[in-house]
Amino acid sequence: MVSTDGSGASRAAAVEGPVIAHPYPSQVPQPDRLTGFVNRLVARSPRWLAPLAVLGCIGAAAGYTVVTDPTNSTAEAAPTCLLKLTTGLDCPGCGGTRAVWYVLTGDVGAAARHHLLLVFAIPFLLYIYLAWAGQQVFRWRLPQLQLSPTVIGWSLGVWLAFAVLRNLPWAPFTWFYV
Repeated sequence: MVSTDGSGASRAAAVEGPVIAHPYPSQVPQPDRLTGFVNRLVARSPRWLAPLAVLGCIGAAAGYTVVTDPTNSTAEAAPTCLLKLTTGLDCPGCGGTRAVWYVLTGDVGAAARHHLLLVFAIPFLLYIYLAWAGQQVFRWRLPQLQLSPTVIGWSLGVWLAFAVLRNLPWAPFTWFYV
């Protein structure tokens, strides 16, 4: 039963009001030609293509690192890091390329000397890639790494502390300086 006010008009009609047709019907925007082409290409590509492409990028980066040998630099060479170039301080990623080079050549101690946190993170990053690629290609159900917000916060805090400590000019922090 619809209640009425003193004039006999229903409250439901007063609340809803008249329906006004919008002069322009809403339309879903059509993607441009390039976006449409990429969307069709992704829809038609096999599931194994994305893990293979990521593996190719990782392999190309590793190959470039091994071939160029970032540990053979002259003293006059300008640093490639913008923070180091402008301030002289090591950023949180400084030494990462050299650490990867040392890992790829088998010298884990020297890699840890150049970037300890990256060397610690490499097994986790490899596992994350293998779990994703195995699920995409072979439908494997490997356990996923479940990182809580607390773990992520602690990891970022440790990385920030590492970035600060590696720039302190006295022992034992000079061990982190690269």
